[in-house]
Amino acid sequence: MALWRIRATVDDRPGYLSVLTASLALRSVNILAVQVHTTEGGAVDDFLVDTPDTMTEAELHAAIARGRGREAFVTRAEAQGLADQPTRALALAGRLVHDPDSLGEALVTLLDAAEVRWRPEGTVVLHGFDEERMTLIDPAGGSYEVLRPAPAFTPAEYARAQALVEVSGALVRRTTEQVTLLLPDGSELLIRTAGGDDLEAVRGLHTRSSSQTRRRRYLSGSEVPSDARLRRMLEPATGTTLLAVHADPVSGEEQVVALATLLTEGDLGEVGLLVEDSWQRRGLGTALLRRLITAATRLKASAIVAHTGAENVAMLRTLRRFGVTGRGDRDGDLLSLTLPMTGRQPAGKETPATSG
Repeated sequence: MALWRIRATVDDRPGYLSVLTASLALRSVNILAVQVHTTEGGAVDDFLVDTPDTMTEAELHAAIARGRGREAFVTRAEAQGLADQPTRALALAGRLVHDPDSLGEALVTLLDAAEVRWRPEGTVVLHGFDEERMTLIDPAGGSYEVLRPAPAFTPAEYARAQALVEVSGALVRRTTEQVTLLLPDGSELLIRTAGGDDLEAVRGLHTRSSSQTRRRRYLSGSEVPSDARLRRMLEPATGTTLLAVHADPVSGEEQVVALATLLTEGDLGEVGLLVEDSWQRRGLGTALLRRLITAATRLKASAIVAHTGAENVAMLRTLRRFGVTGRGDRDGDLLSLTLPMTGRQPAGKETPATSG
């Protein structure tokens, strides 16, 4: 058994692929996998084939030519090539989850590239590709230049590579947005951006929180929100959501102990906090609110609004510490307080706050 990789262009017309495959079959070539890349010059057919051990590269080229294939590329393949391209791409994305810095090596593997060069931010580059060169914008800054003398790059390969770069960029952003928070009582927490895969942990936070804490957060009731609502909170269309995660020092088991949301519409932001009962009055709410204000400044919000119950004295005290003035707008037991963001930096030391 001899494995070969074949790539050839045929006219993008009905029946032309079957002509090429029939020509290969006449030479006892067994097609193990095939992909079709649509290009302006025609359909590029990418095969992984098994041939008789005696077959030569020249014989394969001849069979391709008889099957109306042109611009043929033929090279020996390894057994790992038996994995189809979607499986290969998913495996590489999985590798990036554990090592986001391995993007260069992942691109080499995905594209069978000869070389991948990283260029720093500020270098004048245009993203895109030609026959031998592909340029990918790195979301973390800079760009990747992928070189492969043959076969020529295709639009499908460019789309796969760009998707892999975006996965890596998202992972890098998530890693860099993680900070360790030391509370006044010496407790350490990880503060990070939330994601869709945090649904179960955040549902657990709500379940462990008392009905009073949930009522103070959602104002309209104390029931645990639906999974659909929690998903929208974890990945808001506009704004950001932060989680506070505590790792048990003995078992290492992690629990989400607080949720902080910033939702934006236009230049106005709305904040909300939920802190598990046992973590209230320890400075965590204030620390999270401080970070939401910083995020609102980064998103160019002109003001942020917080809705809280009139009896939630700790939350009201914390908001006023950050610069909220006036009595706010009252509707029954509900208070809406506004903090202007123009040129304001979060003030005050880390002081305790409850969920709001």
